[in-house]
Amino acid sequence: MPEYKNTAGKKKPQKNNNITNAIRVLFFWVIVAVFVVAVFGGFNLNNSKVTEEEKTLTEVLTLVNEGSIEKIVVKGDELHVVPKENADMNPIVSRKESGSSLQEQGFADAVKEGKVNIEVQENVDMLGIILDAALIIVPVVLLGAFLIYMVRQAQNMNNQNIGFGKAKARLYGNEKKKVLFSDVAGNESAKQDLAEVVDFLKNPKKYERLGAKIPRGVLLAGEPGTGKTLMARAVAGEAGVPFFSISGSEFAEMFVGVGASRVRDLFGKAKKNAPSIIFIDEIDAVAHKRDARGGAGREDEQTLNQILVEMDGFDNDTGVIVMAATNRVDMLDKALLRPGRFDRHVNVALPERKDRVDILNVHFKNKPVADDVNLDALAAKTAGSSGADLANIANEAAITAARENHKVITNADVTEAFERVAIGPERKSKVMNDQERKITAYHEAGHAIVGHVLPDSDPVHKVTIIPRGHAGGVTWFLPPEDRSYKNIYELKDVLARAMGGRVAERMIFGEDGITTGASSDLQHVAELAREMVAEEGMGAKLRDQVFNTEEVNFFGDRAKIYSEKTSEIIDAEIEALNKEAGTRAEAVLKANRKYLDALAKELLEKETLEETEVAEILKGTTLPTAAKLHD
Repeated sequence: MPEYKNTAGKKKPQKNNNITNAIRVLFFWVIVAVFVVAVFGGFNLNNSKVTEEEKTLTEVLTLVNEGSIEKIVVKGDELHVVPKENADMNPIVSRKESGSSLQEQGFADAVKEGKVNIEVQENVDMLGIILDAALIIVPVVLLGAFLIYMVRQAQNMNNQNIGFGKAKARLYGNEKKKVLFSDVAGNESAKQDLAEVVDFLKNPKKYERLGAKIPRGVLLAGEPGTGKTLMARAVAGEAGVPFFSISGSEFAEMFVGVGASRVRDLFGKAKKNAPSIIFIDEIDAVAHKRDARGGAGREDEQTLNQILVEMDGFDNDTGVIVMAATNRVDMLDKALLRPGRFDRHVNVALPERKDRVDILNVHFKNKPVADDVNLDALAAKTAGSSGADLANIANEAAITAARENHKVITNADVTEAFERVAIGPERKSKVMNDQERKITAYHEAGHAIVGHVLPDSDPVHKVTIIPRGHAGGVTWFLPPEDRSYKNIYELKDVLARAMGGRVAERMIFGEDGITTGASSDLQHVAELAREMVAEEGMGAKLRDQVFNTEEVNFFGDRAKIYSEKTSEIIDAEIEALNKEAGTRAEAVLKANRKYLDALAKELLEKETLEETEVAEILKGTTLPTAAKLHD
């Protein structure tokens, strides 16, 4: 196996913004220029800090003859007279006639007699020189800074163009702690399917000897949160090969051709590190069905075409396997699913009860848990939950325990975490008046009694009138065991118990007393009834007929492919199911009116009732004939 380097997690040095760099260079040279001007200009200013007194030449000559002058400095036509130290006077400035010397002005005798020293200096205007130099240097500096900026800009654009078509895949494989199948709880059937892929990567000759070819691709399909990505990481960990991970959306770009370029780059890297695994998460982002809207210039279709070419163009001995994950297999293009590309489809299903127990044990393993915590009971309550949901429950339980200052996670913390994840947090700040509490109590009691009495309904788990999430109250119905299918009687009981809240409101408070509290129940009834009729073939007139197929027209709109008459029949069937559910719920509540009052009264007092408490209150309830569907 060729060696490879793991660059995952290493950050490349960040490049400064080009404009910022140019500004910094310009600012530096401006500072240098200001510094030079300040130094030389300051020198002249320092020399002229002492105030000079202006006098005529005659007055200066008189002072010289009096012996008060040390020396005279001649700068052009200016005379800077320096008094002797014992003379109490300021320096003097005077002017001579242009072109004449001091000797010509009457100072010759004084010089001969040694009464004064005369120094002649060239009158150099340093500040003027600096300013003249600045007029030359500053434009040169600015031009140089601009050229530097342009060169760096060109280099950066070139680097960006070079890396624009590179795949942004993360490389895993030589981490100290690898993900193995033992780290993935549940999904034993999926792990068995993937074990052959691992064995092929470890022992390819065993299969090649028998003429077997490496699977070109493995498609992991399942609900969100079921562990598809973790399963792919486990395959790479078990096989001990490089694992290139990338999301389908990372191929997408606004420029045509970039996605295809990144696909070529990704597959090229995988071949160089073969045997290896390419994992494309959420592949439906770039591999959805091509339809009548298509066109050769569309970026997503070019990307998909390149993936198809790369998978079909593999040599048999490359040792590269493509794994992909999606929760929308129905959206994938058929060309991607044919044999020779994704040869193996692995269903990563929602965990069953025993699998949920294993997953919960994994997530609670490193947490301090009290003895009263029953993970088996929690697994029973979490039917239909994914591995991610269970991990979230474990984390929420730890957060709840910390918030309550518990040293260990208690069963109450776990229960609160489950209810928070399933429904939402308690809204203890929500204040309801007495009338709203009474309406909520009868509403939830209506759900509970109908569900308790009907023979094919799941048992009541808990009833509360404390607001949770968006609900003013909650009634839980939990199945005693996991079930893959539901029959028509069970679904009709679900419809009836969902209508129990609205029917109870109407019975107690009259037609004018019904509220918006049943809106979510009515929406659930409408959706379930439509599913039963149009997708499950459970209508009375349209029995065993399914109408959930849609087609996409030229404009990309999804349209029904059945007639308007059929649509009217579907609507009538849905309405019939809704009315039947309301009629059955009303029959149950009328036959058990005293239990409705008793349960509502208990809810107003305690606010929350557990399964055993509800069962005790509802002892003696009866199933009326009008609510029966079968003997």
